[in-house]
Amino acid sequence: MLFRQFFDATSSTYTYLLASGKGREGLIIDPVKEQANQYLTAIEQLDLKLVRAIDTHTHADHVTALGDLREATGCMTLMGEFTQAECVSAHVSEDDIVDVDGIKLRAIYTPGHTNESFSFLLDPDKPKGVFTGDVLLIRGTGRTDFQGGDPHRSWDSIVNKLFFLPEDTLLWPAHDYKGWTASSIGEEKAHNPRLAGKTEAEYVEIMRNLHLPDPKLMDVAIPANLACGRG
Repeated sequence: MLFRQFFDATSSTYTYLLASGKGREGLIIDPVKEQANQYLTAIEQLDLKLVRAIDTHTHADHVTALGDLREATGCMTLMGEFTQAECVSAHVSEDDIVDVDGIKLRAIYTPGHTNESFSFLLDPDKPKGVFTGDVLLIRGTGRTDFQGGDPHRSWDSIVNKLFFLPEDTLLWPAHDYKGWTASSIGEEKAHNPRLAGKTEAEYVEIMRNLHLPDPKLMDVAIPANLACGRG
């Protein structure tokens, strides 16, 4: 399997490109508009055909490349069923399987950061890793104070869904701000400071007192992303 991780320094966003092998169909997760040419170069050089471009949720800190990639490659764009982005080609529901040339992802509805966030489990029959978007980060969790976010739903998504995955399941988030590139479910259960040893009430208290500023691009990114980044 081909697996490539890209990083956008401006928004600290990770993007993931997967394919079953050279010359095969591939998919990309959480692409950033400003990095679209880099993805297209990699796709060309790896001799891939991009057939799916996925956003885990409507991002507030960067503009998505879904529209640009669909225009450039003819790929299908995909998001969860509760998104308000009407421009996407298809939607997934809980437990739907996205199968791209043998690369299988199971959709898991994980609201909390936003009310429409989905995670995607790689190889659901024998989990290898999970793409969590912003709901579960490495040694952190996604904020819950806008776009229908809710700390109780965040706790439920993480503790009652993601933490039930095998502990050696790798964790690939949509962002990291401290230089981590990957983690695992077991690591986060043991070492995530917002979750390890905490009750739901303690977690909710933490999340309600973060007092974070709005993302700088939020007023631009959200409307743009509802149009798949194409305005």
